[in-house]
Amino acid sequence: MKIVSKEEAVALVKSGDRVFLQGAAMTPNTLVDALCDRYQELKDVEIISIHTEGDAKYTREPYNQSFKMNSCFVGRNVRNAVNSTLGDYIPIFLSEIHLLFRQEILPLDVAIVQVSPPDVHGYCSLGVSVDVALPAIETAKKVIAQINPFVPRTHGDGIIHIKDIDCAIEVESPIHLHGKIEVSPVEAEIGKHVAELIEDGATLQMGIGSIPNAVLDNLGNHKQLGIHTEMFTDGILPLIEKGVVTGEMKKVKTGKIVTCFAVGSQKLYDFVDDNPLVHFKEAAYTNDTAIIRKNPKVTAINSAIEIDLTGQVCADTIGNRQFSGVGGQMDFIRGAALSKGGKPIFAMPSVTAKGISKITPYLKHGAGVTTTRAHVHYIVTEYGVVDLFGKNLKERAKALINIAHPDHRQDLEKATFERFSS
Repeated sequence: MKIVSKEEAVALVKSGDRVFLQGAAMTPNTLVDALCDRYQELKDVEIISIHTEGDAKYTREPYNQSFKMNSCFVGRNVRNAVNSTLGDYIPIFLSEIHLLFRQEILPLDVAIVQVSPPDVHGYCSLGVSVDVALPAIETAKKVIAQINPFVPRTHGDGIIHIKDIDCAIEVESPIHLHGKIEVSPVEAEIGKHVAELIEDGATLQMGIGSIPNAVLDNLGNHKQLGIHTEMFTDGILPLIEKGVVTGEMKKVKTGKIVTCFAVGSQKLYDFVDDNPLVHFKEAAYTNDTAIIRKNPKVTAINSAIEIDLTGQVCADTIGNRQFSGVGGQMDFIRGAALSKGGKPIFAMPSVTAKGISKITPYLKHGAGVTTTRAHVHYIVTEYGVVDLFGKNLKERAKALINIAHPDHRQDLEKATFERFSS
């Protein structure tokens, strides 16, 4: 491995290359910015990634003359690009992104990652973002790394030997931090309803945000919980400290917390650093339905943008505008449904910030169906919980109206009558 300047490192990228960027808290922005600085000499460079942090200069003028975004997930920093002629989105389960690389559907020319300094044996850690970075570095023709002592050395599969890194730069700066998200009164009520569904001995999957935090805040009296998730966040730490999370009932990696990436505070990153309790695996493992279902009482908590009266869930588009991505929602919704005693849950406020009902007669024109009505079980709003599994279409509509905002129930009842009485 050669230690070089950032300009020398990104010189490995050629016009027409497909370049993978490691994401989340590990986004290697020193190298990303150096690559963008070459925009006048490069053409037709394709950037592929999942969610990244930073301002994603390659999506903006003048850099987007030379770079095109082809995203497997959509965050705020690339949202405008993928909804324009300057980028696009690949609908795909998080569990299957690795196949794009390993089966050479989208072969990678270069992978750009951020790693810890090598240990005495020459191994670096991919830190808190193993997810699809592992298959990327395993298959890319060239690997460029920024070595950073702030990167936690995590246990699991996220390791790379210096011999497999073509060149590297050295940086010294904190990885991306996420502060605590405040919980509103509505979200607190939703959190209580969801917590009542979680049984002792359950294996949890949940993401980042105020509703997952509200749920975790209500689990202090639970026992023997386990964690098998795609995302590990600060909200779980108090439950570990209290002895609520023990993992002793899990069948897959009993006693261990399994995740593929972590996002949060410095306290979280310090916790996972050299901690054998937490195993970072690639998403092909954490999100494999066949593995998820082996754990008992898998309780998967996911969000939705809107849900129609038959139970169809849209979680990644607003109409025909791509807002986020399919991600791992279906991986865990199905895994939970197949788990013994499992509970797939959608939790959301009954209305948007503008007062528009999130329970709707029909999904918006152009909206994508992220999770089909046949996969949906529990729906939770601040007005209660319904289980749609086994209910026919009319029963589903009636149940959903009961947890819709009171201001919208009359219109939903009218829509139900018109839909099912014609």
